[in-house]
Amino acid sequence: MNMLLRSTYLIFVASLVISCATNPYAATNKIHKKQSKLLTDQLNTFPTEQPEGEALLPYGEHWAGTTNFNLRKPNFVILHHTAQDSLAQTLTTFTKVPTQVSAHYVIGKNGEIYQMLNDYYRAWHAGAGKWGNTTDLNSASLGIELDNNGFEPFSPLQINSLIKLLKVLKERYNIPAANFIGHSDIAPGRKVDPNPKFPWKLLAEEGFGLWYDEIEVPVIVLDGRPKTGNLNIPVVTEGNIVPEPTESDLATTSVDPKMALRIIGYDTSNMEAAIKAFKLHFIQSEVNGELNAMDLLILENLYKKYM
Repeated sequence: MNMLLRSTYLIFVASLVISCATNPYAATNKIHKKQSKLLTDQLNTFPTEQPEGEALLPYGEHWAGTTNFNLRKPNFVILHHTAQDSLAQTLTTFTKVPTQVSAHYVIGKNGEIYQMLNDYYRAWHAGAGKWGNTTDLNSASLGIELDNNGFEPFSPLQINSLIKLLKVLKERYNIPAANFIGHSDIAPGRKVDPNPKFPWKLLAEEGFGLWYDEIEVPVIVLDGRPKTGNLNIPVVTEGNIVPEPTESDLATTSVDPKMALRIIGYDTSNMEAAIKAFKLHFIQSEVNGELNAMDLLILENLYKKYM
């Protein structure tokens, strides 16, 4: 019996050693747990004594803790590409203190999801940025990083896992569809992720982010007769495809670009950067600081959805 107990004990110890040895993040997981405990201790401490250097406040004699409270909840989801060479490199980057960057979730090309932080904690993924009147996006958002070097397409497995995750987060926190945005949206001119190959239209069809309607080109003249078309499907008439409409073919929009971009959420203090960010998300071609007639039609359609 003693030999049996001793063997069982040795097997148990060996399994623990193997478990720790096979998890390359065992050491940083300990740091994570320690940091989490420190934050929990802070939340559970009522400031009965004021820190040195602060003006004295006339606290009442007794602490009267309210019974009506809960945790803050995220109201935005910000999508990124990692701009690194591999999933392993990204996970290492997010587990090193000197990098000072993190995200709540990382999704690999094979669709594997790594949750790196509790949703209620504040990750360091957004940096300096603005969306509408929100200037501290780290405090109001969840950050999701997609393993992608910044130039390649996103794999179907990766996008499928992303959509599954977004469905959970949207339902769990009641996040509005318009609040699923990209890093480039909140930091025009500073960030360009996710790259132009990201399927924003597909996500919008699933309820994450907004997209423009099929837009009718007001008048295209062919053989002396007016024809109608749209920006997505060429018009076919008598076996001939109508050429791409020119600037003169399109009706003038009444939209004020700066106002429309601001209503959508963009920081318009640098209009060229704001236009580039808008085109990176919604046009995904000819990403420059100029709006042609088609871009203006799309912008006009979109800003009405965000009003």
